[in-house]
Amino acid sequence: MRTTRKIAVAIAAVVLVGAAEGGAAQASSPTATAAGGPAPSACRPANHIAKITVGPATSGHHHYRVTMTAAHGYDPCQLAGSPTAVRFYHHGSRTKVTAGGYGPQNKVVNFGPGHPVHFDIQVPHSADGAPADEAAFTLKTPDGVIPGESTADGPLTVGTGTLVGPVQPGA
Repeated sequence: MRTTRKIAVAIAAVVLVGAAEGGAAQASSPTATAAGGPAPSACRPANHIAKITVGPATSGHHHYRVTMTAAHGYDPCQLAGSPTAVRFYHHGSRTKVTAGGYGPQNKVVNFGPGHPVHFDIQVPHSADGAPADEAAFTLKTPDGVIPGESTADGPLTVGTGTLVGPVQPGA
């Protein structure tokens, strides 16, 4: 899905990280690669995979879990709060649904190889549900945001009042 866009976003993220200032977090760490330089951060959009699965429903809501994993060879990083700029797509076309955040936004979570994280997408039961198969979002750090757009694939239904919870440790 939208492979060309994902490649363009990954390239843009690399460019943005090089030019990032102020509120943009660098998402790098001092761990060295075999070549002697720092390893790429797991937080960068091109360096992790995210999958959407159905979570347990609660009274009045459907829940979906977005689980993010990073392959070995990437540096761990820290995330905090709910992802921002969340958008949903169905077969490559953007839905009209937007999502707000909920829950504590200042809890720091470690993410990297062997340390997956997840966040919740909470959707009220309603008649205006729209099918989606992809979510795009911007990750936050304790100091700002990660440049670029992360994406997660998996079937879900979204609608008015959709909320995204903070990143939490574990799959």
